[in-house]
Amino acid sequence: MNKMSVEVSARQDILRSPSTLWHLGRFRYQLLLGYVAAVILPGVTYYFPGEPALFYQASTYNTAVGASIALLATIYLYRRVITFPGSGLFGYIMPAAAAGYGLILAGIFASRLDYSRLYFGMSFAAAVLFLFAISFARRSFQAQRFYIVPSGDTSALFDIPDVHWTVLANPRLPQDRHAVLIADLRAELDPQWERLIAEAALAGIPVYHVKQVQESLTGRVEIEHLSENSFGSLIPNLSYREIKRTADLLASIILLPFLVLSGVIVALLIKADSPGPVFFLQDRRGYRGKAFKVIKFRTMIHASESEANADRDAAITRDDDPRVTRVGRFLRRIRIDELPQVLNVIRGEMSWIGPRPEALSLSEWYMTELPFYTYRHIVRPGITGWAQVNQGHVADLESVYAKLHYDFYYIKNYSAWLDILILARTIITVFSGYGSK
Repeated sequence: MNKMSVEVSARQDILRSPSTLWHLGRFRYQLLLGYVAAVILPGVTYYFPGEPALFYQASTYNTAVGASIALLATIYLYRRVITFPGSGLFGYIMPAAAAGYGLILAGIFASRLDYSRLYFGMSFAAAVLFLFAISFARRSFQAQRFYIVPSGDTSALFDIPDVHWTVLANPRLPQDRHAVLIADLRAELDPQWERLIAEAALAGIPVYHVKQVQESLTGRVEIEHLSENSFGSLIPNLSYREIKRTADLLASIILLPFLVLSGVIVALLIKADSPGPVFFLQDRRGYRGKAFKVIKFRTMIHASESEANADRDAAITRDDDPRVTRVGRFLRRIRIDELPQVLNVIRGEMSWIGPRPEALSLSEWYMTELPFYTYRHIVRPGITGWAQVNQGHVADLESVYAKLHYDFYYIKNYSAWLDILILARTIITVFSGYGSK
């Protein structure tokens, strides 16, 4: 069984004992308990003091059905989001609930159905509290423990902080119901270790390839070679690419009136703060390597477009850069300077989420210095992205190389669920000001 490929999909419910905590990790039990907590109990609490006839009103029925569907969407979204690294168990409960309940609420508004605002709001609050409760219980009592099969190259795992690794001394299954086995499945394994891996898989113990674990825990793809996605292809999910483009357009059209109104205020502040145009235009490398002009609110002292595009050093924004204006520093901190790029999104040059486009002078430099750098242009660049929420703004070549690991991770795991995670983390980033310069 040389180079055997035993892969078990990443899941939170890895316990094999029939304990309550094991049930809490399974979708059907979460849905059943969530239905009691977020649909039945709020309904009984709201309607019990009133007349029994209230139970049979159309608004009651509509709210109960809507809350049930919203709860299903919320739990599904949350389970998908927390499979990505860095998401934790608590930080994305609110975004998942807001997306699930918000979608159903929009459908209720669009269809003009009668519903109870208070009942629906109570259901939303109960769903959030329920997810917090089960997440806290599982984090407190169900920590995964990683056991390394001595094979191939697993040394890079020990550089990952805040993880406890145990190297197996002999080919016996660990007596640990929380066990997760890790091995270099592409290496030549001794027969006894191959049998151990097979026994672990049959016993329901997750067995991961070392690269899978490294990528999942760090959110980065090491650039040793171009890494295929789950479909065995270097090209990202084509069906999602079309869906994403449609969603980009719809979001841009819906938000455009609000962005125009806020843009007028920002423009007046920029003109009052320093001389020069309101907008900053710069040539950048984009989708499939094509150049385009990115549009941003000007946040620096005015320089001509030729000056902005000619000098590589001028294209790099450094810590406490003296060229940044007073208003510009505030705009950069809360990312408002990026809003005019909605026009780039509408024109198809950018997406809301993707690798950040670099200035042409920087892009040409990086392509000569960093292997496979041009591969990041296989998807549309974004206003925000996986590298931005994990690393922030970078300038030196070493940091750009690390950023490229994040870009490759995004391309390999190109999906709606990762975009939801990035969107949620972007909101946190905007309020914290993380990574701005």
